[in-house]
Amino acid sequence: MLTFADDMSKYIRFDWAMKRLLRNKANHVVLEGFLSVLLEQDIKIHKFLESEGNQTDANDKYNRVDIMCEDKDGRKMIVEVQNEREYGYFHRMLYGTSKAITEYMELGDGYEKVQKVYSINIVYFDLGQGTDYVYRGRTDFHGLHGGELLKLSPKQRELFGGKEEPGDLMPEYYLLKVNNFNKVAKESLDQWISFLKTGDIPESFDAQGLPEARERLRVDNLPEKERREYQRELERRMVEDDVMNTYFIDGKDEGLKEGKKKREIEIARNLKGKVPVEIIIESTGLTAEEIAQL
Repeated sequence: MLTFADDMSKYIRFDWAMKRLLRNKANHVVLEGFLSVLLEQDIKIHKFLESEGNQTDANDKYNRVDIMCEDKDGRKMIVEVQNEREYGYFHRMLYGTSKAITEYMELGDGYEKVQKVYSINIVYFDLGQGTDYVYRGRTDFHGLHGGELLKLSPKQRELFGGKEEPGDLMPEYYLLKVNNFNKVAKESLDQWISFLKTGDIPESFDAQGLPEARERLRVDNLPEKERREYQRELERRMVEDDVMNTYFIDGKDEGLKEGKKKREIEIARNLKGKVPVEIIIESTGLTAEEIAQL
C-alpha cells in the first residue's frame, strides 16, 4: 500500500492532483486518459460539475476526494478516492450516483432525460471480500424462470442512441481495490493501477494519460506555496495512516473512552518529533501540554 508516511515520490498523488490540478483545462488530458483506459472508450471532458458532495478543502473530513465531470455526450463521471476504512462505503457509492442524477435533472424533464452516470471508486483499504483489484457493477434484468436477459425494444433503441439493454442506461460502478494489485504492469489499466498504488510512473509506462501525468504531476513543478501545502498534506496523511491502523477494530468493541484516550496517546507518542505538533493536536484531540509530557 502507498502510505503517506512513505510517500517520497517525485510525482503528486492522484487524489491531491484531482483536488488541485486536474480541473485545469491544460491537465484534462491526464484525467481523460485514466477514464478512457478504465471505461474502454474515448472520454473527452466537456465540463466539471459542482455538487454539494464535492470536497473543496483538504481539511474537510480528510477522508475522500470527489470530482464530478461530464463528457461531450452528457454522461456524468464521479471519481472518488477513499483512504479511510468505511464499512458503509457501498451505500456511499449508491448515494453519490443517485444524487448526481437528481441534482442535474431540470424541473419538468421527462425520465428519458436522465443521463448515464459512472461511479469510479479508488479505495486504499479492503472493501468487501474478493481478491481482484478491479470490479465492475451494473444493473441487468434476468428472467427468474428462464434466465433470459431483458433487452430494450426497437423503439427504445432508436430513442436512446442504439443502446441494447436497460443496463446501458443505468449507473455503472467501478471499484479499484488498489492494494490488491501485485502484478507486473503491462496492460494500460495495470499501468494506471500501479501508479495509483506506488506513486511512480516508470519511463516504460505508455498508457493513455500517463506520459502527460509524468510531466505535469511532478512535485518539483509545483509553486513553492503549493509545494508546502502538499508536504503538509503528506504529514497529515501520515497521521491518518497511524490513526487508521490504531483505530481499526477487528471484531472487538474497544469504543470506551478510556481505550480511545490510550490509543490517542499511543499515536501521539509515535508521531512526536516526526510531524508538527499542531497536526498531532488536530488528529488526536490531545492538547499541546499533554503531547509535551509524552
